[in-house]
Amino acid sequence: MRLSAMGDVAMTVPVLRAFAAQYPDIKITVISRPFFKPLFAGIPNLNFFAFDAKRHNGFWGLPRLYHDLQPLKIDAFADLHNVLRSKVIRTLFDLSGKKTASVDKARRAKRKLTKPTDKIFEPLPTMFQRHAGVFGTLGFTVDLSNPVFPSKLELTSEVLQITGEKSRKWIGIAPFAQYESKVYPADLMQNVIDTLAENPQYHLFLFGGGKKEIEKLNKFSHNKSNITVVAGKLKFEQELQLISNLDLMLSMDSGNAHIAAMFGIKVVTLWGATHPFTGFSPFAQPLENALVSDRKKFPALPTSVYGNKKVAGYEDAMRTISPESVVSKITKLLTEKP
Repeated sequence: MRLSAMGDVAMTVPVLRAFAAQYPDIKITVISRPFFKPLFAGIPNLNFFAFDAKRHNGFWGLPRLYHDLQPLKIDAFADLHNVLRSKVIRTLFDLSGKKTASVDKARRAKRKLTKPTDKIFEPLPTMFQRHAGVFGTLGFTVDLSNPVFPSKLELTSEVLQITGEKSRKWIGIAPFAQYESKVYPADLMQNVIDTLAENPQYHLFLFGGGKKEIEKLNKFSHNKSNITVVAGKLKFEQELQLISNLDLMLSMDSGNAHIAAMFGIKVVTLWGATHPFTGFSPFAQPLENALVSDRKKFPALPTSVYGNKKVAGYEDAMRTISPESVVSKITKLLTEKP
């Protein structure tokens, strides 16, 4: 069970794909919100159970969810969310004599990593390792060391009308995040986009959502022929098709990074208030692909696990990541052999 958010749900996918491959006789049921169902497409022996926001909400909703799950004859319950809702369902399964396990969110260790002084600046286990640990507790050791990624999704005619046939390197750019402290400054992002667009061998696709973000993306694009704003033009399933065919994704510490990584796409991430040491780096991506803000100038970094805390004087931390370093990293990765 994992209900939200998009990036966190996407982070369960590589673990479930490895589980399905290593235990082909075990049936998996994923309980999540209907919107996220396409993330799990193609995983064998996986059934998706949609959380109904009306039927399963509120005080009586969770017992109804538990009741609705009974026909599936579940033997063990893996709580990959560990919040009040999932704890209630977990407890009901536990009381019925089923095996249960929940993800360790390591809140104490994360507080030590993000406290302003005397912080313990060491990498924590990744969320992928923590998710695998849940299945280990249930008796299923999951090996993540040799991941097998899915094949590129076929681009439908509707998607091809937006993208055109692929004849150049395709770069996805997702310049937004839930919190401002994780968003690269607009003027610097414009510099990155303009510089990349100067290369005729690159086709840039800008991702986002909502009216305000689309307006910003249109400004970023400057109507250049090799920049396409896909926000508002593609359904979620269609965005997944496009992302699976990218050569590289440039993203903040946000959901698009995790979606690209679950397809095995190269991902460059930019980090402001947060840091990959918190365990939220995209799956199977080298640490050097995570460009972090300068801790010598901003020694309290990371100041937050999720980027939701504002620290006075740290508003410009991401300006220490130069556009030149971002472009250089992307160019280097695109010239490397697969």
